[in-house]
Amino acid sequence: MPGKNNNGPDKYFDDRAGTDNANYHVVPDDGKWALKKEGEEKQILQEDDKSHVVARAKKLAEEYGSMAIIHDDDGKIEDQIEY
Repeated sequence: MPGKNNNGPDKYFDDRAGTDNANYHVVPDDGKWALKKEGEEKQILQEDDKSHVVARAKKLAEEYGSMAIIHDDDGKIEDQIEY
């Protein structure tokens, strides 16, 4: 198909992983909530209170012009905030 490229989601995430443009994910982690930068295994922080982790994710995403991606208890995306 003309105009079609191979820059799908995997390429998008690979290009952003570990950079300042990476998105910030709030994910469940052993009964707590963790904040992770896209493409990195190490957590930025982990807390019992999801709202604190969400606030930090939003602050970082706004600072770097990326997204805060909030997951639910099952790990599914429940909200995405783009800056």
